[in-house]
Amino acid sequence: MAAMLQSSAKEDLPPPLTSTSELPPLFDGTTRYKGLQDKIKVVAIDLADRPAWYKEKVYPENKLPALEHNNQVKGESLDLVKYIDSNFDGPALLPDDSAKKQFAEELLAFSHAFNSAFFSCLRSKGHVSDEAAAAVDKIEAALGKFRDGPFFLGHFSLVDVAYLPFIERFQIFYHGIKNDDIAKGRPNLNKFIEEVNKVSRSTDIHKPNWSHSFCLLK
Repeated sequence: MAAMLQSSAKEDLPPPLTSTSELPPLFDGTTRYKGLQDKIKVVAIDLADRPAWYKEKVYPENKLPALEHNNQVKGESLDLVKYIDSNFDGPALLPDDSAKKQFAEELLAFSHAFNSAFFSCLRSKGHVSDEAAAAVDKIEAALGKFRDGPFFLGHFSLVDVAYLPFIERFQIFYHGIKNDDIAKGRPNLNKFIEEVNKVSRSTDIHKPNWSHSFCLLK
């Protein structure tokens, strides 16, 4: 049986803010990301009932996730991860190797097509579409490019941060809705999932659930 990604039971987020919630104090916080426990606060937002002040006073584009730092609010998940990696201390999420950096950019550019293929298939009837199967086959091949570790660039990187939440959700959804295990018959993806589970069990650093979050940095 292919490995299944384990959910992050350690993540202890506050209740999501709704339309009746007040604007939280800025530049305050606690969370676990790149060792920034004293610099980041993750604030969950209810997407179905988000507070009006979020668009009016925080982020006019009204999208999540978003991050506030130095009196500026930034959006887009990949841009946020790159920003944090470039502007704060902690383990680097991109290697110095030029070939790996170029491959990282290619994979990050593909992430939108990967997510679109899977979401489209989830909304359709029947079995897994050829488009979704081709997308996960590309991920399987990408995970086998570098042999110095089980992750996309060998060692854990920004690319893993970008793909991990979606691979986790797609694996669960496809198993329940399509009766299909996306890791079955794909040894590189299976190994990737096994190693991610080891990391999440042995450390307090698992991917943050930013999909519904507004992050504050002091």
